[in-house]
This record gives sequence, C-alpha cells and structure tokens, in this order.
Amino acid sequence: MILAPGGRDAEVAGALLTEATIPSTTIANLSELVASFDDMTAFVVLTEESVRSADLKPLANWLAEQPSWSDLPFIVLTQRGGGPERNPAAARLSEVLGNVTFLERPFHATTFVSVARSALKGRRRQFEARTRLVEISEAERRLQTALEAGRLGAWELDIASMEMTTSATCRAIFGRRPDQAFGYQELVASIHPEDQSRMQAAIQETLRSGKDYAIEYRVIWPDASHHWAEIRAQPYHDRHGNVERLVGVSADITARKNAEDDLRRLNETLEERVSKRTAELEIAEEQLRQAQKLEAIGQLTGGVAHDFNNLLMAVLGNLELLGKHLAGDAKASHLIDGATRGARRGAALTQRLLAFARRQDLTVEAVDLIDLVNGMDDLLLRSIGPNVRIEKQLPLGLPLALIDSNQVELALLNLAINARDAMPDGGTLWISLRSELLESSTSVIDEGHYLVLTVADTGYGMDKVTLEKAIDPFFSTKELGKGTGLGLSMIHGLAVQLNGALKLDSTVGKGTRAELWLPMAADTMKEVYKEPPADEPMVSPALRILMVDDDALIAMSSVDMLEDLGHIVTEANSGAEALARLRIGDPFDLMITDYSMPGMNGAELGKAARELYPNLPILMASGYADLPPGSGIDLPRLGKPYTQSQLASEIGKLFRQSGTQ
Repeated sequence: MILAPGGRDAEVAGALLTEATIPSTTIANLSELVASFDDMTAFVVLTEESVRSADLKPLANWLAEQPSWSDLPFIVLTQRGGGPERNPAAARLSEVLGNVTFLERPFHATTFVSVARSALKGRRRQFEARTRLVEISEAERRLQTALEAGRLGAWELDIASMEMTTSATCRAIFGRRPDQAFGYQELVASIHPEDQSRMQAAIQETLRSGKDYAIEYRVIWPDASHHWAEIRAQPYHDRHGNVERLVGVSADITARKNAEDDLRRLNETLEERVSKRTAELEIAEEQLRQAQKLEAIGQLTGGVAHDFNNLLMAVLGNLELLGKHLAGDAKASHLIDGATRGARRGAALTQRLLAFARRQDLTVEAVDLIDLVNGMDDLLLRSIGPNVRIEKQLPLGLPLALIDSNQVELALLNLAINARDAMPDGGTLWISLRSELLESSTSVIDEGHYLVLTVADTGYGMDKVTLEKAIDPFFSTKELGKGTGLGLSMIHGLAVQLNGALKLDSTVGKGTRAELWLPMAADTMKEVYKEPPADEPMVSPALRILMVDDDALIAMSSVDMLEDLGHIVTEANSGAEALARLRIGDPFDLMITDYSMPGMNGAELGKAARELYPNLPILMASGYADLPPGSGIDLPRLGKPYTQSQLASEIGKLFRQSGTQ
C-alpha cells in the first residue's frame, strides 16, 4: 500500500514496484490506509509529510493489536535529515510504526526496489511463521484428541516450585472432579502409603539420571476406594543440563491390574501353571500378529488403491472419448456403458480403500443420512445374511449431518456386522435416525444440535464389565482370528474426530444398542452444482492449457479429453518440466496439475508458477479428499478419477468465477 498524497511520489513508487513485479495500491489518506489493512498486507510505503500532523492513534492501535506472528513493515520517504537520529519527527514515527525503514529523498530507483524487496521478504517470513503456528495448533489439537481417545491424562511438574498442572482426565484418574484442585501435594497424599516411598525414589532417580520416569502405584480416591494408576513422563532439561520439569501422561490401569490379580489367583490353583502361562503368551503373540497383519494390509491397500485410482482415471477418460466416437453403434455403446459403470464402481471402491488405509483425510460435508442409509441396503443385506431381518425407521424432513460419508458408511457396516455376530441364530437389526438438541455439555460431548444414527439388535448383549471395555483397542469377545478388536475403537475415534460421540447400551440376553451422535449441519439445504445450459459456452473453445502429470498414461488420457474439447494442450511430465516451459515464456491460459508427483508436488509447482504468473488460473487434480496439512496453497480442486464432462465443468466453473469466458 502506498500513502503519498503530495506530488508524484505515489506515481513513481507505484511504477517502480510494478516494474519489480510487486503489485501495489495507492491510498488517499491515513484513515483509508488503516481501514484497508488486513493480514495479507505485505508492506506500506508512506511519505513523512502525509502523517506529520495526522492523528496516529488509530494506526498505533491497529499495530498494537497485530497477531503475534505479524510485524507489518513500513518504508517512510523523508526529506528532512533522514532517519530518527537527526529528525525528531522521524523518531516519533519510529516509535509508532516499529518495523520501519527510512529512505531519504531523492533516492535511487535501485535503492527503493531493494528496500521494498527486503520488506517483502521479511513479510513472507512472517507469513511462513503464521503457517507454522497453525500447524502447531493443529498438532496440539490432534494430540489432545489422541489423549482423550486413549483415556490418557496429561500433567506437568515444575521441579523448582514443585507446582503441578493436570488435565481433567488426569484428575479423574485420581478420583477428582474436573473443577477440583489437584496439585503435587494432593497427588502424594492420594498414593497408597505403602507405595509413596517407591514413587518418591523413582522421581529422584529421574532427576539424578535424566532417564524417563515410569511407575505404577496404588491410588486411594476420596471415597476410600482403591485404584491403580500408571504414570510415564519425560524430563526436560535447562541449558545447564539439569531437569527443570517433567511432562507426562497417566492412565487408569485398575481393570488391567484386577485382571492380572484374577489371573494370578487362577494360576496358583492350577497344576499346569507353566503350560497355562505359555497359552497367555500364545494369545498375545497371535494378537500382535493380527495387529501387524492389519497394519501391513492397510499400507498395501493404500498403495494399491492409489495406483488403481490413477489407472481408473485413464480407463474412464478413454471410455468416455470412445463412447463419443462410437455414438452411432448401439452394441458398442452398450458395452462401453457397462465398462464405464464398472470403472465408476471401482473408483468408489478405491475411495473406501484409501479411507481404510488412512491415506485419505476426513472429507466433512453436509450429508443426507437418509440417503446414506438407504444407499447401503444391498451392502448390508449381503453382509448380514438371510437370517437377520432389517427394520428401518427414517423419518422424513431431517436436517443434514456434518460428516465424512465414507467413514460413517464404514462405521454403520461395522455396527451391522457386530450385530450379526451377536445373533448367530438370527434376529432383528433396527436402524433408525432422529434429531436431538443437547442443551448442556457432558463429559463426552458438547451442547448443540445432533443427528443420532442408532443400530440395535436382539443378540446376546454384554454385561457391565464387557460394556466398559467395548471401545478399548484390541478388546474383543470373538474367537481368536475372527475379530481385531478395533471396530468399536475406530468408530469411537471417528465420532470424536467429527465432534460427536458413540454411546453404547446393552443388556445380557436382550441385545445391544449403539448410538452414533453426529453434528448437525448449520445449512440444512444441499448445495447442488447445476451444469450450465447447453447453449451457454463452458469456456473459450481454444484455451492454451499446460497439462502436468508424472503418469504418462493419465497425461495422455487427459490431453486427449482436452483436445477433444477443442483446447490446445502442452504436456509436461514433471513439475520441473512445467516450470521450464513457463520460464521460457510459453503463453498459457490455464495449468492443470496433478498433486502427487516426485521431486515437486502440485502445490509446490502452483506456488512457483504463481510467482512467475500471479494471474495464471491453476486447477489441481488429486485422488485424495484434502491436501496434506502445510501444502501452503489454496487451489480449485478436481477429484480423480474424473470424466471429460467433469473436466469441462471444472474448467468452466474456474473461468466463470474469474469473470473470463
């Protein structure tokens, strides 16, 4: 922004910035300048006389309220003695502006451009710091979610003051309410007297050796009940190498300890104790093998699904073009239509496989749960078999839910399969939907509007102890090899990630009821993109397009589709090749790039291209729902695999939004 109302300063400064490919805006007065500020302002050029007699308080207030990452740079053009050491007025400005560079007139154009580039470079570093802060915030949120999902309490102990801070979950592990004070002295007092000296010795050993702190001890709650806690922590050292604080987690292991005690008492009464211990060991090894197998399958599935997604891209594109060329051949059209339907089903399957493999981030959108449930009829019928009858209660007029539809479909399928396994002789499976208003928050879910997806059965049911463990990872009541023990745990994690909850209720001999509470979308109407009328041109018939994809098969298919639409296409098989074509000045109206490419991904290519041509329209193609965190660029998206009509639609939408036809 340029504030230089007198003479030709604004005109000269703007011309120099334009020549240096730095866009600028000329501002009339100080009030307009302050009103125009936002987080994307790069730097400000102003003349000393433009603010000499002005009220600088609004400007000072804005600068004082900048975010922690921001320190907006100013370039002040002076003509009376230069900087603050010789110019009292400049000194006043320096105090108000903070991050300021004084440039005495007359100045050389090269000097001005150099100062401007330095200010821009510094501001870009601030933007990078903002991105890092956002990433750190997201990491903290994910950590908190993981702690809550794992029922782990967080705590921190300052060694110098012995002051301890604890999370609500940590306080609950020691029998305290979330709002109840719980410091280090209260912690020591709550430990069983026989375990206090062992706990203090473990603390001292960590302080002496710097090794991690790990201990299990008995805890006495305020109601006099006895429990077990497991505590782990890492020491943090000061610059002298001394431990200054411990940061760790706590977990309630009462159930595990009780189980161990029961097992120990049982083994003491058996004559074949050695063989029995060997059989505890075999089960644990088998569970480990099952977990490792599941992880390996997930990794393999993710890689295969991603590659298969790319193959389907080429198949669908070529089938669509082939259909246009054989439009008059009824038999060929019938065969092509069948192949296309099969390929689209394969595309839907790959999306579910990517979700299973956790290679795809959650795609949260407003979804009609009635359509979702009804759309799974065939899959549910095939999964639960003929002995189980399905009854649904899906009232009309329900609002939309804010969810990832693929993940909720997987959760519904898991719940249905669990219900089937609980009814080996047959029974009834109820699936229902309702809306709920939660007027106050609970320990597991916030207040608000929710859609509740209920799955209930008439099976064996669970007792209280089993129900309490049902969502623990790897806990299963099924026979060895018939369940991973991860189904309900994954559903619980999904519900938490969607800001909802999973509620379970069960009675032995009467069945189990699972309720998946899902947040209601604020807008209850679906956004439907309508194709433009046939007589409305999607885009100019001869756009010059740079098509970038490292997969030659996909690139060839996409080029064919674009050329069939009448465009002039140049193919590049890497980000480096695409940049080379842009640098030599090849004129392009649009760049379409894949995201996942070796060496330079699509986001990096997009940022580099925008530095060369800030106004170049760019369309990003990707088989994933969202770009990974920190990709650093926001571009229109084209989901893979795409058809020719989808490609034309996205290009048309992009140029309509930019006001170009």
